[in-house]
Amino acid sequence: MPPIVLVLNGPNLNLLGTREPATYGHETLADVAALCGRSAEQLGLKIEFRQTNHEGELLDWIHGARARCAGIVINPAAWTHTSVAIRDALVASEVPVIEVHLSNVHAREAFRHHSFVSPIAKAVLAGFGSHGYHLALEHFSHLLKGAVR
Repeated sequence: MPPIVLVLNGPNLNLLGTREPATYGHETLADVAALCGRSAEQLGLKIEFRQTNHEGELLDWIHGARARCAGIVINPAAWTHTSVAIRDALVASEVPVIEVHLSNVHAREAFRHHSFVSPIAKAVLAGFGSHGYHLALEHFSHLLKGAVR
């Protein structure tokens, strides 16, 4: 059975393609999910791709990853800057985490420059658009093969 990587998406990402396309692009969340599925298949991974606008639901998914998943790719969206609960759940999962953002959060408003997730993540990808998800899955593939730390 291929290793499972949980791909989690936070609030408002269900509106991709229609919400602020100048910032987030025209791809929909379904497009991102399809890209992740193709990437996972090429890399010998299995993914579970999810999105929620409810923080408690995201926390439950993170808790469920413990001892079941090889990694978590997470785009916490606005919760990046506000949620200690998500940070603590990711640590408690004892699963490697890669943080992904479609836009370059450091080129945007100052409040977006702080992340509660970045300090506990193996890697952070920002500004690569949906390609950042592929890069995160590729990095997990390398991690699982012991090619990188």
